[in-house]
Amino acid sequence: MSENNRAQMPFTPPVDINKVLEEFHEFNHSHHSVILGTVNKNGDADTSYAPVLHKDNQFYVYISELAVHTPNLLNHLNASLMFIEPEDKATNLFKRKRSTIRVDAETISRDSDEFDTLMDEYQETFGKIMRNLRESKDFHLFRLKPQHATYVRGFAQAYKITGDKLNEIKHMGDRGHGKGMLNDDGTKKSPH
Repeated sequence: MSENNRAQMPFTPPVDINKVLEEFHEFNHSHHSVILGTVNKNGDADTSYAPVLHKDNQFYVYISELAVHTPNLLNHLNASLMFIEPEDKATNLFKRKRSTIRVDAETISRDSDEFDTLMDEYQETFGKIMRNLRESKDFHLFRLKPQHATYVRGFAQAYKITGDKLNEIKHMGDRGHGKGMLNDDGTKKSPH
């Protein structure tokens, strides 16, 4: 095969894709807090964080109305979650391991059995502070149901993850750095 043909072939990662999927789930579960991307009533994006509980392939946050993300989730039931490798653990800041998960939010009623069960799990995970927070009426419990995700584990190692349980994975392919598809104003470049 000529060098020219080899250069045009799509990049194939030298890893078992099923192991990458397993790594993705382990990576998310290794975090006890999550960065939340939400939208406010004016349509502006806000970023914040919250402790997170993982259960049955879904995520749960118990958050105060004083935090920017709570009214945002009450008004717009879609959000984005990010789990990211700590800077001090990364070998290179440009390739920090990270997952971004698009979710739909749903409020869990304080009067439900599910609320009580999840609050018990919160207390087991996060400790005694939950005894007081559990009774705080300005806190809301949200179920965050994953729709799809992106997992980046390094250069040219980006994966799209879909499925009801985020159980389907596909390498996103490498179009090669330096081959931008968008102009500076965000419009698509015309083909040469």
